[in-house]
Amino acid sequence: MDSSSAPARPAGRLAKHRTGRRPVMDREPTEAGLSIGQYLIRRLADYGIGHVFGLPGDYVLAFYSMLEHSELDLISCTREDCAGFAADAYARVHGMGAVCVTYGVGGLSLANSVAGAYAEQSPVVVISGATGLKERINNPLLHHRVRGWNTQLEVFDKLCAASIELADPATAYRDIDFALDTAHRLKRPVYLELPRDMVDVVPTNPRPFVPPTITSDPAVLAEAIREAVARIEAATQPVIVAGVELHRYGLQAETLAFAEAAGIPLAASMLAKSVISEVHPLYIGLYEGAMGREEVSRYVETSDCVILLGTMLTDVNLGIFTAKLDLAQSILATSEELRISHHHFHHVLLEDFLHGLAEARPQARKQTLPPGPVAARADFQLAPEQPITTTRLVRRLDESLDDKTIVIADVGDALFASSELVIQGQTEFLSPAYYTSMGFAVPAALGAKMARPDLTVVALVGDGAFQMTGMELSTIVKHNLPMTVIVLDNAGYGTERLIHDGSFNDINPWQYQLLPELLGGGTGYEVRTEGEFDTALTKALADTTGLSLIRVHIGPTDHSLTLDRLGAGLAKIVRS
Repeated sequence: MDSSSAPARPAGRLAKHRTGRRPVMDREPTEAGLSIGQYLIRRLADYGIGHVFGLPGDYVLAFYSMLEHSELDLISCTREDCAGFAADAYARVHGMGAVCVTYGVGGLSLANSVAGAYAEQSPVVVISGATGLKERINNPLLHHRVRGWNTQLEVFDKLCAASIELADPATAYRDIDFALDTAHRLKRPVYLELPRDMVDVVPTNPRPFVPPTITSDPAVLAEAIREAVARIEAATQPVIVAGVELHRYGLQAETLAFAEAAGIPLAASMLAKSVISEVHPLYIGLYEGAMGREEVSRYVETSDCVILLGTMLTDVNLGIFTAKLDLAQSILATSEELRISHHHFHHVLLEDFLHGLAEARPQARKQTLPPGPVAARADFQLAPEQPITTTRLVRRLDESLDDKTIVIADVGDALFASSELVIQGQTEFLSPAYYTSMGFAVPAALGAKMARPDLTVVALVGDGAFQMTGMELSTIVKHNLPMTVIVLDNAGYGTERLIHDGSFNDINPWQYQLLPELLGGGTGYEVRTEGEFDTALTKALADTTGLSLIRVHIGPTDHSLTLDRLGAGLAKIVRS
């Protein structure tokens, strides 16, 4: 999301961060007299977090009550994993998110969502209540416990960039500051475990946190820029493949400055869809190997200088490894690695490398570009009586998108078909396109709408994924949040049918359009034809009073062209 479109923050909070470095606070927190719980709330606010998602439970009730009476908005969800998905989406849109749950049954239910946030570099602060330290004397069998008292802490140590129990008043402030700084710098989730008898403890002599100073080595940086500029200017067809880290670290402006000054076209990976506005004249489309448009894949794969900026080289990003990239002809720059062909450069920050390239202004050779996604799409003509298909649904939705719309796609054909959408805003497309956990979209819509109430939110979700977490609509209705949720109903797991068909891919059909009535708010629609979908979508997008849910009947064998190509590749892997 571009900083120019970010909503205003209350005085005393952070402006939208532009780099991965620790932010500079516009006020120092007043520490005297604050309990550990109060200090944690204060520091969350200092990092710009305005909402905390979660679920109450007895081990966290004291802190939960403190949250409820704080300046932060507490959003109680229906399930812990849903709260985690909501906090993840909030972090992707807003810069940083937070989720608060109880011990054991709460924390372990959250583990999958946090794993997805780690895999896709989303900075979520996980706060879990825990048994009181004094309660553990003589090792009683207290509820929610699994094996030892530190079992949950050890689990999250594998899923987070930092995991800390706030058990010592002398170090609690320092530990909180360290965890939040780590989440901000690394764009990964962190875990704080708060025993319930520590919430109201006021430290007497707290130890300060000294943030690490992380800078680029000037000589190494200068050499890397010189070599990169030389390769770009010698290349006949350089191209940038923009990755999701450009969004996580707020580097879209630097990337565009570099691309525009040099005249280099841009593609994006699947996980980074919309990290660069897809109507930008230099944008040529998604690069996703054999899954993508042939002209984009051919252009990238015949390039003699592919510049991978913040790009995760995952199987989905690379079209289930159908991509044909020669790293010997590439520049790979991420938060963890800088490699130019076979040369590795250490101690260079991604933002410094990008800024240096923009300042160097290398001049690329003039090129004939493949048509961008706007030029490549055919004119849409509605066929009102025709049965609706996934491809036609997405094409009709495309007609209604503008730069004030966030599109959230769940795993499956909701994701693969929506890769064909043209997202006009910058980073207004969210999906778990690497970790690929089903059930992301509906709770993510809650988090995104809380983060950006000024934007229109549209969620696409398959019926299988919806049955996992779709009842989070209850929280959306509770808070009277206007949004559009489109359920692709093909009575099962369409993606898996292409990979390995069987009756296990069939699910019990729900009357999805009746859920708003059940939940006490919103409007439901049931559609089977293009004309019915057109009418329902028009009404839903115009409705600012609450939830709109559109149940779209899709044939069990219908799927997008992207899914068709992906399914063929996956089937070979599974069967082998």
